[in-house]
Amino acid sequence: MYEKELNAIKKSNLYRQRKIFDENLIDLASNDYLGFSSNETLFKSAYEKVLKQKYKSPKASILVNGYSPIHKNFEDDLKKANNFEEALVVGSGFLANISLIEALVRKGDTLFIDEEYHASGILATKLLKKEQVVLFSHNDYHDLENKIKNRSSTGRFIVAIEGVYSMSGNIAHKDFFDIASKYEALLIVDEAHSSGVIGDNLLGIFDYYNIKPQKNHIKMGTLGKAYGSYGAYILASNNIIDFLINRAKAVIYTTAPSLFDIALANESLEYILSNANELKTKIINRQKIVKDLLNVDLKSSIVAYEIGDNKKVLEIQKNVLEKGYIVGAIRQPTVKSAIIRLITKIDVSTNDLQNVCNIIKK
Repeated sequence: MYEKELNAIKKSNLYRQRKIFDENLIDLASNDYLGFSSNETLFKSAYEKVLKQKYKSPKASILVNGYSPIHKNFEDDLKKANNFEEALVVGSGFLANISLIEALVRKGDTLFIDEEYHASGILATKLLKKEQVVLFSHNDYHDLENKIKNRSSTGRFIVAIEGVYSMSGNIAHKDFFDIASKYEALLIVDEAHSSGVIGDNLLGIFDYYNIKPQKNHIKMGTLGKAYGSYGAYILASNNIIDFLINRAKAVIYTTAPSLFDIALANESLEYILSNANELKTKIINRQKIVKDLLNVDLKSSIVAYEIGDNKKVLEIQKNVLEKGYIVGAIRQPTVKSAIIRLITKIDVSTNDLQNVCNIIKK
C-alpha cells in the first residue's frame, strides 16, 4: 500500500527518513540557535524545580487540573519580559498556530496570511471558509495593503506574518505593524525563529524594531528553537488570551504542556535576559563570517543558500557530512527551490563555521 506514491517521492529526490546521526558530528542543521540543547546547567536547574512539585507531569488539560505553578511562573516571566498583558502556554508551535487561526477568525472575518507562513498556519486555514483566507506575496507589505483595500468586509481583519521566516531567514518589514494599526487589524506574529535571536534583548522582532505591544498585537513563540526545550506560548491582551482559553480547541482539548519542558524554557529565558550582550556578540560574529565567505547578508541565524537542484543539495549535504558536519538539505514542498540550510549556532566554533561555508562554496 502506497508503494507507487513512495517510489514517485524517491525518484524526485524528495524522500525523507528518520536518522540518528553520530553525536560527534558538528551540528549546523538544527534550530538550536543558542546551543542550549547541550547546556547541562539549565537542564539540572529545571529538573530540580520540577522535582520540588508534588506532581511531575501535567496530568490533564490546562483547563481541568493540568495547570501548575511552573506554567504560571513562566507565563508571568514571559509577559513581563515582552511587555504584553497576558501569556498562555501551549503544547507546541503547531498547536499554537492552529489555536490562533481556528479560534480568532470568526464568521465574517478575513485572514491575510503570508504565502510562506509556517505549514501549521497554512493547514489551519483549511478549517476556515475559502473566502475568509487571502494569501499575500511573501514579506510584501504593499501587496498586503492592496488586498486589504480591495476587501469589502464588515468583520475583523487579521494579518499573520513571521518575525523571521524559517526557510529564508528573512525578517518581516516593520511596515506590517504600521499597516495593521492603520486598518485596525489584529496582527499575529510567529516568533518561532526570531525570539532568542534578534533584538537588543534577543526577544524577537518587537524588540528588534523597539515596538511597544498594542491591543491588536499577538506574539506566538516556540520553545524548541532558541530556548532549547519543547512547547510554545502566546502573548496578547487579556481579552484575547481569555477568548483563546474559552474557544481554542487545541488549548481546551489537549493535555497541558510538560512541566519539565516549561521549567527548562523558563531557565533559558532567564539566561537570555541575563546574557543578551554576550550572546548577541557571538551571533553577530557568525553573521560576519557568512557575509565574508558566502556573500549572504545575514540578519538572523538562518542561511538559505540556494542550489535549485534536489539531487545536488543531497550531494552537498553528503559531502559536508563526510567531513564531520551536518547541514540541512531542504527540498519541495517545504521550499519552492532546493536550498542548503545552514544554521549559525553559537555553540559551533567560528573555525568550524568557516570550514563549512568554504565546503558549500566550492
